[in-house]
Amino acid sequence: MTGKKEIDMLDKDLFLLAKGSGRYIAATVVLSVVAMLLNMAVTACICNMIALAAEGAEAGGYVIPAALALAGVILRIPTGIAVNRIKASLGAKVRKELRTKTYDKIVSLGVRTTEEMSMAGLTQVSMEGIEQLDLYYSNYLPQFFFSVIAPFVLFSVCVFIDWRTSLVLLACVPLIPLSIIAVSKYAKRIFAKYWGKYTAMGDGFLDGVQGLKELKIYKADARYHEKMNEKAEEFRKITMKVLVMQLASTTIMDLVAFGGAGAGIALAVTGAVNGYLTPFEALFLILVAVEFFLPLRALGSAFHVAMNGASAGKKIKALLDAKQPVWGKGEVGDGDVELRNVTFSYDGSRDVLKNVNMTFSKGITAIVGKSGSGKSTAVGLITGALRPSDGQVLVGGKTFDEFSRESYYSRLAVVSYNTYIFNESVRDNFRMAKNDVSDDEIYSALKKVDLADFVRENGGPDKVITEDAGNISGGQKQRLALAVNLVADKDIYVFDEATSNIDVESEAVIMENIDALSKKAAVVVISHRLENVVKADKIYFLNDGAVEESGTHSELCAKGGEYAALYNTQKELEQGYLLYAKGGAAL
Repeated sequence: MTGKKEIDMLDKDLFLLAKGSGRYIAATVVLSVVAMLLNMAVTACICNMIALAAEGAEAGGYVIPAALALAGVILRIPTGIAVNRIKASLGAKVRKELRTKTYDKIVSLGVRTTEEMSMAGLTQVSMEGIEQLDLYYSNYLPQFFFSVIAPFVLFSVCVFIDWRTSLVLLACVPLIPLSIIAVSKYAKRIFAKYWGKYTAMGDGFLDGVQGLKELKIYKADARYHEKMNEKAEEFRKITMKVLVMQLASTTIMDLVAFGGAGAGIALAVTGAVNGYLTPFEALFLILVAVEFFLPLRALGSAFHVAMNGASAGKKIKALLDAKQPVWGKGEVGDGDVELRNVTFSYDGSRDVLKNVNMTFSKGITAIVGKSGSGKSTAVGLITGALRPSDGQVLVGGKTFDEFSRESYYSRLAVVSYNTYIFNESVRDNFRMAKNDVSDDEIYSALKKVDLADFVRENGGPDKVITEDAGNISGGQKQRLALAVNLVADKDIYVFDEATSNIDVESEAVIMENIDALSKKAAVVVISHRLENVVKADKIYFLNDGAVEESGTHSELCAKGGEYAALYNTQKELEQGYLLYAKGGAAL
């Protein structure tokens, strides 16, 4: 959320964000009003007993007011407990509902990630942001509505005792909201910046931890430490501004509240002195005067909670409103994957793909081209993460909005250069692809990728893969990712730069498995190294987002076009490197 957006304390979107919370809020308000009336009744009974004592009444005269006061106190206890329990239930409901919605939204985005929120920001908003919204719904909103109702309830009782004092007290009440509004103009800017600074600091910390090895190697850790200190200092300053704002608003509200109560008390005392109020009536008004201001005073104290919660709520609302791919409910039928007259743009200003036509049948189909030609975008369209600006993506002759995501993903596997291996055992990683996978199936898949002996000698299927696959090599990580997908037995396999940054042996193992898979499934290979696609049944050469050439390797080489030129250049570079390596070995 930017600082330009207005934060409304009763934003309709935020109020509807947690559906069903209205009845909890209404129950809390009603019980709070009942509790206030009970307090007034107890106060009236005490004032009555004081008046009786001043008149020298007999002991029997105290029985009824004392009994009523005791009854009021007894009833006040369960009422207060009920209010707290309802607030706790509301908070728990809000947390559960919003976390479920947030998780479901992230899942519904599928293989597409959120574009406007970093991983650190997403984590902070979905955890602490929801905690702040919990307070917004369970504390602020009930207090807001109670604060609006309470002064009028008090006025409707006190006006029968003395309309002058009651009117003055009621007239002074709006001064507190006015002070809140005055502070809110400054607070809106503060809280809009607060979450931005908070998430920026989280992003920087996460980047620093993930890139700690590189920072050490480049000897840049000290410089990055200074950068983190600057972010932390910025967050400290904005936090101090929040605290100063809270202190200032509290001071202003105290002056208004006590000033208004003081005016009412002065009038009550004047009434008693002038004789138009009895001592009992004056004492009651004096004791009740502060009750006119306490609800709004409590609302003002919860104001910073509301501002923080509203800021977090806007971010959560933006996440929940993020556009997601549209899927249908049908089943995917047999047939090819096809990009038909597809044009795609990320921002509407530049077409990344232009009128592209591709068909992916059983066998190997390769998408190649220079960096920035649109290969990764084509992968996003095939996996359903992206939808074309124009044209159609067809699977078995149907578009994505005709069949369910579950149906399509049950047929699709993706192995990329950054396929995630979970911080779990080898067996648990296989269970991600097939829940009832047996050890025999695991070892069969591991054998195909030349990892069976390694796993067997290092703890077997119970071997735990550490975070970011830190206890295996890059090549082993890629081969393990392939093995996991092999047990899934899919109809469509997408290999997105799956052989990047790995050793020659691992690359050879992966290419052998790609060749074997192509006998029974449609295999899509995206590779910057053209030697890996020589055996492909169909090659699409992309240039500036358009299919410039297509055909088999021999056909494209025979044309002598851009593909042939790029292949020959890579071949010469590889041969030159081999000659250099041999020469170095001879020396």
